[in-house]
Amino acid sequence: MVESLLYILAGLFVGAMIGLTGVGGGSLMTPILVLLFGQSPVMAVGTDLVFAATTKLVATASFGYSRRVDWRIVTRLALGSIPAAAVIVLWFWLTRRTPGVVDAAISHSLAVILAIAAAALLLQNPLRLLGLRLTSVWLKRAERWTTVLTVATGVLLGFGVTLTSVGAGALGVVALLALYPLRLTGDRLVATDIAHALPVTVVAAAGHAMLGHVDPSLLALLLIGSIPGVLLASRAAIRLPPALTNTLIAIMLAVVSERMLVGK
Repeated sequence: MVESLLYILAGLFVGAMIGLTGVGGGSLMTPILVLLFGQSPVMAVGTDLVFAATTKLVATASFGYSRRVDWRIVTRLALGSIPAAAVIVLWFWLTRRTPGVVDAAISHSLAVILAIAAAALLLQNPLRLLGLRLTSVWLKRAERWTTVLTVATGVLLGFGVTLTSVGAGALGVVALLALYPLRLTGDRLVATDIAHALPVTVVAAAGHAMLGHVDPSLLALLLIGSIPGVLLASRAAIRLPPALTNTLIAIMLAVVSERMLVGK
């Protein structure tokens, strides 16, 4: 009973983080499942991806209803991320008879990506300024190169999300800030990032589910907490200052990355 309540509270916390910042699905939930609840890395990633896909569906519906999603950017990202997700799912299938190798690859990749995500969150403002300068210098070519870079970013996010369940939120928000410093601001940035995270997370989650990497009972408990959390947070009128929220999340990710590297 106590453990079930803890899973529900974990879902509530991560759902609220997704709704407020676009960050949290894999960056927080997968390490929580591995480090606090003792789940195997591959089972944690698979369960978290199904959890994140459901949670992001609710968040996308909430943001989409108010027309805050830039669907052109979402399409560009998906052109890279969905094929990349399919490649990693194929790799999981080819290595399905060597679970130790897969768990080790996930653990090390997760630690590295979390560290990158922490640094990226702290460098959001410099990256946005860099994006503004590049846009002003190459204004005529900016749209063409931005499209190419957005698709390439989608490829990297697809690899990261499917392998570790991390990247769609933590890295996606920062990448969009650098690529679209004028076009996306505030809640449009978060809404667009969450809307892209949905299709790539669904593809990755479906692949993991087919390979048996999902715990249905654990998933149900996480969703009981996360769905109310993301609904309340995404509709909240008063929010914490973005800089404060990002700094706190970056610190958490850095600590979790260190824990993943040195062990539980």
